[in-house]
Amino acid sequence: MQSLQHQVETIRTAFSYINRFKERIFVIQIDSALIDTPIFPLLIKDIVLLHNMGIKILLVPGARVRIDEILSQYNITFTTVNNMRITNPEAMPFIKMASFDVSTKVMTLLAENNAHAVIGNWVKARSIGVIDGVDYMDSGLVEKLKIDIIQNTIKERLIPIFPNIGWSATGRPYNISSHELAFTISKELKAAKLFFITYSGGIHAGEFKIPGGVYVEDNIISQLKLPQAREFLEANKNVSKEIDYELVLLAHKACLAGVERVHIIDGKIEGMLLKEIFSNRGLGTMIYSDPHENIRPLKHADIPTILQIMQPLIDDKILVPRTYTDIEAHAPDYAVYEVDGTIHGCCAMHHYAGNQAEIAGIAVDHVYTNLGIGKKLVRYFMDKAESLGLRQVFVLTTQGIDWFSNLGFSRADPSILPVEKQKTYKPDRNSHVLVYVFKKR
Repeated sequence: MQSLQHQVETIRTAFSYINRFKERIFVIQIDSALIDTPIFPLLIKDIVLLHNMGIKILLVPGARVRIDEILSQYNITFTTVNNMRITNPEAMPFIKMASFDVSTKVMTLLAENNAHAVIGNWVKARSIGVIDGVDYMDSGLVEKLKIDIIQNTIKERLIPIFPNIGWSATGRPYNISSHELAFTISKELKAAKLFFITYSGGIHAGEFKIPGGVYVEDNIISQLKLPQAREFLEANKNVSKEIDYELVLLAHKACLAGVERVHIIDGKIEGMLLKEIFSNRGLGTMIYSDPHENIRPLKHADIPTILQIMQPLIDDKILVPRTYTDIEAHAPDYAVYEVDGTIHGCCAMHHYAGNQAEIAGIAVDHVYTNLGIGKKLVRYFMDKAESLGLRQVFVLTTQGIDWFSNLGFSRADPSILPVEKQKTYKPDRNSHVLVYVFKKR
């Protein structure tokens, strides 16, 4: 029975994450050393499973091992500087061949699992040029992505595969870093998650100076918040350019650019990708920005500002009127979204008997309405409600039905409202009731 209960809880947890990530973008970079291992087909099966769940998958397979094999086969020598290959013109055709070999292998495995993919030339690149006297020749940097074509590919339920090759405006190919490419894709397409699936696992603590307060388990750094990642990079900037350091650097840049989570995980362990996504505690290294870091409790001095932000919504009858006295009386219920000392939005959560709460008073400065601030405020209170063990939260809305539905709320009858709230419910306003019920823990 204990085993069965554990399975049920695992399923419940997994479904909550599925709902959260459906239609979100995951960019997955795969270490080239994994491509020919027996576990690689199992990894592809897991990726297809995510795709079938409605998650939008973009794949960036590394090709370093295959490139080394082909260059060795044709007796072409090369050198590397700071983990970057110096690509001479003689090697470039063979590097392109190796890169597409790997991408084709990935596409074949996807097809075997009934998933459709396409390999595309969606990357515009430019030469690295000469750095510190070193000419990188045909090694390049990502300059631009063909975003519209990529997005259309995703809409067709195809999995885009990105070889580590980019082309200049004149059609000249460049060898580009698959790590850098994955970072750029995640940034430009506003991915929810970026994965670096490695052959060596997460970030090994023993090789670096570790900032205070960082949790380490089995010599692997478990998590780095954005400030901790910054400290890590600063403390270890004089080490040789280890791959691990590069991955933390790219993860830090990705989070600064808006990617919510970056995961560095061990591809040699079966099911690691699913465990990292669908469990409360990941098993690799996660770098992330705190989604609530710009949210703080309301201060009395903020009340005039949030009244000003609310007023256009009150005028449009989206919000019910509130006065200074109303907000002051419920000040502990409010939070504001602040950036560099300027308030851009506000929200409140009012508690009721029966382990229920209402999320209300959501308002965002009209200049910032397309930045997701309202969703961040609502999710902040949903996380808070769940941590407090509340049974459900509800909202009353006249025009935000679809918006709240996208956050997981469902329509409900006014009869589900707490008795105290039913007394103040105004039938003439005809507000819709939406509810979010938390899973039992």
